[in-house]
Amino acid sequence: MTIIAAADGSALGNPGPAGWAWYVDDDHWAAGGWPHGTNNQGELTAVLDLLQQTASSDEDLVIHCDSKYVINSVTQWMPGWKRKGWRKGDGKPVLNVEIMQALDAAMAGRRVRFEWVKGHSGHVLNEAADRLANGAATAYQKGSAPDPGPGWAGRGTPAPERPAPKPSAAAVEPDLFSQLAAESSPASEAEHVIALERSLLTDEVRSDPAAVAALLHPQWTEVGRSGRLWSREEILDEIGPLDEEASLDVLACMPVGPDAMLLTWRSVTDSGSTLRSSLWVRDKGHWQQLHHQGTPETA
Repeated sequence: MTIIAAADGSALGNPGPAGWAWYVDDDHWAAGGWPHGTNNQGELTAVLDLLQQTASSDEDLVIHCDSKYVINSVTQWMPGWKRKGWRKGDGKPVLNVEIMQALDAAMAGRRVRFEWVKGHSGHVLNEAADRLANGAATAYQKGSAPDPGPGWAGRGTPAPERPAPKPSAAAVEPDLFSQLAAESSPASEAEHVIALERSLLTDEVRSDPAAVAALLHPQWTEVGRSGRLWSREEILDEIGPLDEEASLDVLACMPVGPDAMLLTWRSVTDSGSTLRSSLWVRDKGHWQQLHHQGTPETA
């Protein structure tokens, strides 16, 4: 027999009130969260709790997950991180390292298969886990504790309370969505926009559709390097880790209005260089990319 479950996370503000949940059926599910956390921390903790609560089972485990960041972390990147002392290829500390290390221990000796599912697409288990995770985050937003669920025992035994993640100063997850202070100078606004652009080149963000969606304006478009016109929906379906490491060399970043910044930059990979421009707009304190264009650079 095989246990088939879905795991999901939620953060209202990312970071903000956060929740996590996994769901097998109405008698086997768990949820939790914290007053302050990130979507990725919720996604990872949902998988961790599911693994730990089913640790005594000899059954195979299939986990449906809508976060490619979580799946790639556990199935692809973790062995390399461990060899490098829990550091990434660029030498920087792995984000959420305490949860990652706990996941590594929980996976030992288990027969686990991850299956990616598109979020909010009608997948029954994923929708249930998403609803529970959002409910947990909403409960913390209102100052109350969420229903922890029956857990794997399925006998009304609540899932164990999980302490809030304690990221170290060296491995803090970047707050990609924080507001700029009212007194921010144009220079600091430019630095913020550049940091957001760089985040779109990282595997952590590109593997997490929710993180990418939060950075792209609802009316976002792109004219790609090949000349293809992309819509926001199309890119969210296709985006993932880069095939080649890409640099971001800033050419200029200037305001083009009270709430708009135009960033021009050069991206260099082993395949060549590309001149790029990104238009970022600010609404209610949050910066989002409205348009992006890439043009191959000629010699």
